[in-house]
Amino acid sequence: QVQLVESGGGLVQAGGSLRLSCVASGRTFSTLAMGWFRQGPGKEREFVAAISRSGSNTYYGDSVKGRFTISRDNAKNTVVLQMNSLKPEDTAVYYCAAEGRRPALAMSRNETPDYWGQGTQVTVSS
Repeated sequence: QVQLVESGGGLVQAGGSLRLSCVASGRTFSTLAMGWFRQGPGKEREFVAAISRSGSNTYYGDSVKGRFTISRDNAKNTVVLQMNSLKPEDTAVYYCAAEGRRPALAMSRNETPDYWGQGTQVTVSS
């Protein structure tokens, strides 16, 4: 069973930056496509970013393109979401996700990944 543990959420002013990390265990990390989703108050779950197993392909939701960057370190079993130029509408619980079978592209289509973290709160004040 894959376990995902997120860290790095918090409160930040609009225009600021936050860095979310997710550490995976329970399976060889390089066999997992990784991604981030979010759910804001009263909103549906939204795809944020995904990265392929090798790290060579990345995908982003339209609302975060140019502001967020996803990366991974297969030696450290870690995926990172660097969030810059944050806006109040980025306020949400952010979930790390892992996909064991399908490509990372599947997450960009909002297909439900195999594994989820517990979530970390990101709050952006205006």
